[in-house]
Amino acid sequence: MDIDVETIYRKYGPMVLRRCTYLLKNEQKALDAMQDTFVKLLRYQNKLHTRALSSLLYRIATNVCLNIIRAETRKPNTLQDDILCQIACRDDQEQRFFHKDLINTIFQSERASTKTIAVLHYVDGLTLEQVSREVKLSVSGVRKRLRQLKSKLKEKKEVYL
Repeated sequence: MDIDVETIYRKYGPMVLRRCTYLLKNEQKALDAMQDTFVKLLRYQNKLHTRALSSLLYRIATNVCLNIIRAETRKPNTLQDDILCQIACRDDQEQRFFHKDLINTIFQSERASTKTIAVLHYVDGLTLEQVSREVKLSVSGVRKRLRQLKSKLKEKKEVYL
């Protein structure tokens, strides 16, 4: 039985947003989490009943927010993450040239989707789960590609940094 997600969104959206804002303490993140909540509802609409929707949405929103909090609390524990941030944040033109060359060298033998994965994760700040949905790969596949990029970066860092 399909449910009318648009009507449910209008009715329960403010409640879900309040829950997400309360948990995340950030309005932009809360808006994203609210959207993710309704995307999950939309994805499983054929399996749901209209009974106790507020409780279901409350639980989905809570889980989405907790996943975001968990992802944010994971400290970037690799040197490569710091190096990628350094590359992205450089102001010096000469350094930019060298870093652009480093990036081109790393990506020249990679698939285009690997570059997309790196941009979504490191530049746009998406979680591995969000990236996997965008590129239609498993989370482990995304993780493997990022690990391979980090390995290449580690090999070349002495030359460029």
